[in-house]
Amino acid sequence: MAKKITTISQYVFFLGLGVFLIWWSLKGLTDEDRLQITHALEKGRYWLIIPGIAVNILSHWLRALRWRLIIQPLGYSPTKINTFFAVMIGYLANQAVPRLGEVLRCSTLTRYEKIPLDKLVGTVILERLVDTICLFAVFILALATQPDLYQNILATFFPAKQESNSPGLLFYIGLALLAVMVVTFLWMLIAKKKFSDLVATFKKISLHIWQGFISIRTLKRRWAFVFLSISIWALYAASVYIGFLMLEETIQYGLKEALTVLCAGTLAMAATPGGIGAYAFLVQKTMTIYQLSTGLGLALGWLLWLLQVVVVVVVGGLSLIGLPLYNKNRQNLS
Repeated sequence: MAKKITTISQYVFFLGLGVFLIWWSLKGLTDEDRLQITHALEKGRYWLIIPGIAVNILSHWLRALRWRLIIQPLGYSPTKINTFFAVMIGYLANQAVPRLGEVLRCSTLTRYEKIPLDKLVGTVILERLVDTICLFAVFILALATQPDLYQNILATFFPAKQESNSPGLLFYIGLALLAVMVVTFLWMLIAKKKFSDLVATFKKISLHIWQGFISIRTLKRRWAFVFLSISIWALYAASVYIGFLMLEETIQYGLKEALTVLCAGTLAMAATPGGIGAYAFLVQKTMTIYQLSTGLGLALGWLLWLLQVVVVVVVGGLSLIGLPLYNKNRQNLS
């Protein structure tokens, strides 16, 4: 019961955060901003949605192939189709409840490929660690190609105040750490957990991570793993760039700007269910670094977000239907 209450509370909190960010980003729009959004959307190159969808689907397919590479050293070799279906079903679940998809895609593959769930959890944790490293590499690349980017980010997200006692970056970092401690304390209080339970949880997570690292050490196709990882994030950047091309007002932006938006968008996707509210808000704020108006930045953010969500909802929904049918045919043929 306590676990259920904790899950519901987390969902309500993060969904509420997304709704708040939608309201926050819309409330500051002027009449001129709204007019710019209308004109931009009227002149949009919507035929680019087709390559945008193709790029997104391809990135998910490559992610499924990479996950399969991590699983194989454990002694299992799931089919590519089942792995892809499981990945898409996981993404679909994440649209409703953050992190639920990671569990659901593991349980889905366990059901149809008879792979122990605890082993799959370790591979997913490892995959997330690899993605974190990739995100950090993308950010470093964005900084390397844009010398003034770091100062511009600080100026945009942490504007300097005139008062000498105004909060700085360290204050916000400390505030974030305090929030994490408060949430952890509330979780322990609601779930009636002791400190020893918290330590046991961290040990369990560490064990899963270690199992994942063992699997990557025994990879027979390490370069294929590296190639797939680079390709996945290159496709993510390409998807953002295609979004730039959809609007006349953003067509002048290139891959350098796409890298920055990709970093912001990735963080937003983890902040709220499916990135709702947070994605458009962070893209809007990020594009002000490049002198794009608030209204156009918001329009771009919603376009990029909708492109990803449509792919996840449609392909994820089809995966829910196709998964049992595909495996029923496999059983009939065997």
